[in-house]
Amino acid sequence: MTPAELSRTVVRAVRSAVDEGALGAIGGMVPETVKVERPRPGGGGDYASGIALKLAAATGRPPREVAEVLRARIAGRPGIALVEISGPGFLNITLERDVQCGVVRQVLASPAAYGYGDALRGEAYDFAAVAEERARIVVEVVVRLLRSQGAAARIVPEAEVEAEGVREGAPGEVLAVVPCPTPGLAGLVGLVGGDAARWALLRAARHDRPRIDVEALLAQRESNPLFRVRYAYSRSRALTRNALQLGFAAEPGAVPEGERLLGLLRDHLGVLEGAARHRAPDRLARHLEAVADELLRFQHAVLPLGDEKPSAAHRSRLALAEAAGTVLAGGLSLLGIDAPELL
Repeated sequence: MTPAELSRTVVRAVRSAVDEGALGAIGGMVPETVKVERPRPGGGGDYASGIALKLAAATGRPPREVAEVLRARIAGRPGIALVEISGPGFLNITLERDVQCGVVRQVLASPAAYGYGDALRGEAYDFAAVAEERARIVVEVVVRLLRSQGAAARIVPEAEVEAEGVREGAPGEVLAVVPCPTPGLAGLVGLVGGDAARWALLRAARHDRPRIDVEALLAQRESNPLFRVRYAYSRSRALTRNALQLGFAAEPGAVPEGERLLGLLRDHLGVLEGAARHRAPDRLARHLEAVADELLRFQHAVLPLGDEKPSAAHRSRLALAEAAGTVLAGGLSLLGIDAPELL
């Protein structure tokens, strides 16, 4: 179950409660979508939602009472293992383990398209061609992100753009993406290579100035975020090769010790949509760092140790590691960065 699917489940619970009169008449307050996110510190479950707090004012009831009405309608739905209430009225939702395995299956079944969707289908964006290096790279990646979410997006040649039409505006207008100027950019590709230069320019938010540190960008060690992301991907491929030598292959299944990594894979869909909507490649770059860091922590549990024989648990862990590597490679591809199997 993806965050979008879970959001729809919560929306159906709200509408059911309204239709049955359990929440009273709240009129136009029935939401089209409900935000679900990773639980905050102290919260449990796989996802959390504060929808009860938003509905409390409209119903005239305490948030925890509204949360209890919704909890009863969400619990027991397909894919939901447990729903708890925490704090002033947050819903903490735990997914069934088979549903979590489904995320790994989904990644491995469509490795080139995991995270792609149609949230922006029907929207069209034209971007002005720009010469400044950072702006050119950002526009190129934003176009890829928008297309990954179903939007029609293109870069309009300068000859077709009228000066008065270049502005930040609604879909269908010609947009100008102008990041913060980056002094000292000239010659960066020649110093650190195209991939490292791209990472430096895309990792910073558009309104921030990238850190141009040649020594840091060239460092082949874990202090370099791009190195960590690429190294984590190469480790995922090495685990697959090593497993084949030991006579077993990946098979999705329950991985209790991999719940954090699994959660990051589920979040990937929302990250891509958010990066597209806000024209923010930096969101994807930071997410890839989080996936890489968690995969590097998790990798040590994947293969049998010593005389240990491969088991179902090892096959499930390998499937999760392969799925994480797939997400890393796909994310780097959207950023226009190579993901080598060997480093």
